[in-house]
Amino acid sequence: MLRPKIPTNPLPTGIVTGTARSDVPAMPQQTPAPATTTPARPTVQLTPGAVVAVIGGGTAVVLVVGAVLVSMLLAVAVTAASLAISALVVRSLVASQNHR
Repeated sequence: MLRPKIPTNPLPTGIVTGTARSDVPAMPQQTPAPATTTPARPTVQLTPGAVVAVIGGGTAVVLVVGAVLVSMLLAVAVTAASLAISALVVRSLVASQNHR
């Protein structure tokens, strides 16, 4: 439940009439009581085993993503090489037909 830090004053229930008197000293300012603070601690407490598991999981993710990227690079390289070879063969065939 949320609690206000500054105490709230109740509203008057009726009509309040009166004049300000100069012979009565003003009420001293009361400072609100300091709010109790909870000790600062992390919201997630990790055990050494959990830290090792998180590091291992992160390493596995990096390795899988790296393997996928390398395989895509190899696929592009193989495709480019095969297209280059096909282009050379077609060019060779066209050139040999023109000489005959």
